Amino acid sequence: MTTTIRVLIADDQMMVRQGFTVLLNAEPDIEVVGQAVDGADAIAQVAELAPDVVLMDIRMPGVGGIEATRRLTEPAGATVKVLVLTTFDLDEYVYEALRAGASGFLLKDASADELAHAVRVVAAGDALLAPNITKRLIGEFSRVTAAAPRGPLRARAGELTERETEVLTLIAQGLSNAEIAARLVVAEQTVKTHVSRILFKLGLRDRTQAAVFAYETGLVRPSAS
Repeated sequence: MTTTIRVLIADDQMMVRQGFTVLLNAEPDIEVVGQAVDGADAIAQVAELAPDVVLMDIRMPGVGGIEATRRLTEPAGATVKVLVLTTFDLDEYVYEALRAGASGFLLKDASADELAHAVRVVAAGDALLAPNITKRLIGEFSRVTAAAPRGPLRARAGELTERETEVLTLIAQGLSNAEIAARLVVAEQTVKTHVSRILFKLGLRDRTQAAVFAYETGLVRPSAS
């Protein structure tokens, strides 16, 4: 039996909401359960409808996507996943949304297949880090925080074992569990165990926040390209 992924779309543009609704409702395993016009509306509807994934526009009047993402993902036990939407692939606000707890981001001109894939990936508890564009974005905007004190972050990173640090570095490079397993010549289940321990030790929500952490501590440096 296929589990249906419940999705809420939050965007101040009606055409975007309706367009994405049509595309996602055409998928057999995805159902759009609501549409929100801004961040405050999204927060209220998440409480009422309990969706699995929120497609969250960043730039909305009133409560914007970043603040809404933070309010939705910060509470202990929060299970809803946020996939942020943006028009530009190097939007500085996207980086802030990732730091706020979003599980990834998607360009608004994504194809129907890319949209559905992104929803499934995020709903499964993974982070949408595979596309090179996401890695470039995280690397680019980690430069902004390069001058910030790293002592506390490095202290947290020091709690990791050598192998966990290695896995964290590969996560930040955008590798999937299967790719990390192949790189380290270990079982994929072993990688999953390492990832779970990394998130627990660092107090992080998911792989996206782990990648941001790796850049901000200097474990991984942005590429020169």
